[in-house]
Amino acid sequence: MTDKLLNISIRIADQPRMRLRIPLDQEEIVRKAEANINELWRKWSAMDDFKDKSSGEILAMVTFRFAQLYFSAEEASHKVDRTLEELEKTLDKLLLDIDQPAT
Repeated sequence: MTDKLLNISIRIADQPRMRLRIPLDQEEIVRKAEANINELWRKWSAMDDFKDKSSGEILAMVTFRFAQLYFSAEEASHKVDRTLEELEKTLDKLLLDIDQPAT
């Protein structure tokens, strides 16, 4: 069965609109990404610290920030996975030890 696709258009910063064809169940994520990128871009564009930066430079900084957040979340997810694997091994060992008859 093929997923239903949706044609949408998004606008990032002051760039031209982009047309996308996405799975229907991804629309909320795409819209949230668009909104968060634009919010950070607008906030940084208005900051005095970045008045000398071009729109493209600010957009590159925003892109870097989101990539940094993505890889931080990925690393945290891997740590949780490793912790859960260790916990599962410990629980298996404990349960297997309980099942062994005492000699």
